[in-house]
Amino acid sequence: MKAKILASLANLPYFTIEGVKQLLDEPSLVDASLRTAIYRWTKAGDVIRLKKGVYMTRHFHETHQRDEDFASMVSAILIPQSYLSLEYVLQRNGILTDITYPVTAVTLKQTRVFENKLGTFSYRNIKPALYYGFTFSEYSGVPIASATTAKALFDFLYLRKLPKYSANERDNLAEKLRLNLDVLSTEDRLAFTGFVGHSQSKKMERVLKNLKETVWQA
Repeated sequence: MKAKILASLANLPYFTIEGVKQLLDEPSLVDASLRTAIYRWTKAGDVIRLKKGVYMTRHFHETHQRDEDFASMVSAILIPQSYLSLEYVLQRNGILTDITYPVTAVTLKQTRVFENKLGTFSYRNIKPALYYGFTFSEYSGVPIASATTAKALFDFLYLRKLPKYSANERDNLAEKLRLNLDVLSTEDRLAFTGFVGHSQSKKMERVLKNLKETVWQA
């Protein structure tokens, strides 16, 4: 039975107990028995627990773990209504360059962190009015939402407690946060400005003023 089930699940990005029953077309299987079996397979290393009730086979992990979008896919599995953003996207786009961050995402759900054998996955809550500014892709059938560079920068600054600075003294906020903003295109800067205007956030208006005076001078 073990070999049959694992072979059926080998090429799936993740599975649940209910999914196993549907895949095998055996609704009579007892959930408790499947949970016990999956627990044993996890202990044996044949299955990886992503979170409570959600699993991945070792075969799928070993086959795909080096793919560029593998971690992004896992993030989308853990909280489907989320989009990659913050440090993870900024690092991938060369804005944060000197530190390795966990996979970071934004969600309408509560802020939380998942830690499993595949890594650390961090989620920050944002209000519904700011839940936009991302695009979709797909990996192994799993839809992945990812913030644009400008939105990832906005989220990073909006959700972060910023160091004290004075716009009047022209303190360089980007330098303090080690942000390489020279890589941003004119389109990115305009998009960031649009996000700030839409947010109606006094904090972000001050941030934008500082960036314009220190790194985005005309």
